[in-house]
Amino acid sequence: MLKITVNIIIFLVATLSVQAQSISRKEFIERYKGIAIEEMKRSGIPASIKLAQGILESGCGGSPLCTEANNYFGIKCHKAWEGDRFHQDDDAENECFRVYKSPEDSWIDHSEFLLSRPRYAPLFDIPTTNYKEWARGLKKAGYATNPQYADMLIKIIEDEKLYVYDVDVPKTQLAMGNVSHKNHNQHIKKTSRSSDVENYRKREEMKNGITCIEAKAGDSFEKIADYYGIKLKRLLKYNDKTNTQLNAGDLVYLKKKKKKAARGYDFHRVKEGDNLYKISQMYGVRMKNLKNYNYLNTNNLVEGEKIYLRSKAGI
Repeated sequence: MLKITVNIIIFLVATLSVQAQSISRKEFIERYKGIAIEEMKRSGIPASIKLAQGILESGCGGSPLCTEANNYFGIKCHKAWEGDRFHQDDDAENECFRVYKSPEDSWIDHSEFLLSRPRYAPLFDIPTTNYKEWARGLKKAGYATNPQYADMLIKIIEDEKLYVYDVDVPKTQLAMGNVSHKNHNQHIKKTSRSSDVENYRKREEMKNGITCIEAKAGDSFEKIADYYGIKLKRLLKYNDKTNTQLNAGDLVYLKKKKKKAARGYDFHRVKEGDNLYKISQMYGVRMKNLKNYNYLNTNNLVEGEKIYLRSKAGI
């Protein structure tokens, strides 16, 4: 009897631990819609499909595979995988799944996984605005064994109106590194109540594996620093800021930005209105590293030039 009771307690503790790390669908979408849109622009996979798969495969971030391995899409090791591994029962016992250093790595690798497998090639002939055909195509190509997989994705997309994030991506734009990071969500944003503005936890998203917040009207560095218990001076340093000016749409990082961009983002093609600080915030890379990679002493850039994000130009 004692052994049974102990086992029940262990099971309940484990269950509560997983549930504690889950977030609501709305929170999940808010946190990961940015990377889903970026990857759509880079790879041609609809943002709605990525978000729906992430919700379904990770249980809104609460599955053991997600919490322990940062694996949001249930991608297994396969022969080419050289990274860390996580084992759990799936279609067979003790199957091998990929482990990622950050959530963002998982979202990027999901794109690379689909792009690199010939069986998924027909999907990329489907417009990014046709989420139903994408969902059916994923099932047909064997992404999941559940016969209802396509219907499940479509239901999530329609229940949460994820199709509003999909835009028509011309094939000519789908080039590695040539990612547009403009604010694609402005046309669907709604006016927020002041209480929504200050509820920063629900607005957290990931960039380069770092938690950040997209500022709204009424936000300030002082409010954000106070909310998270971070010294204002330190928060400004995290964001390469020498003043407290904050505009709606700016990203505010809650930890140090990284020395290089996430894998898959090798360079940024400068567009009108870009400057080095803006690019630094887009990719979560420290200003001093961008200057070093690109041999720059100024914040002024030339439209069309490449700004390298992971290593020095020419290397």
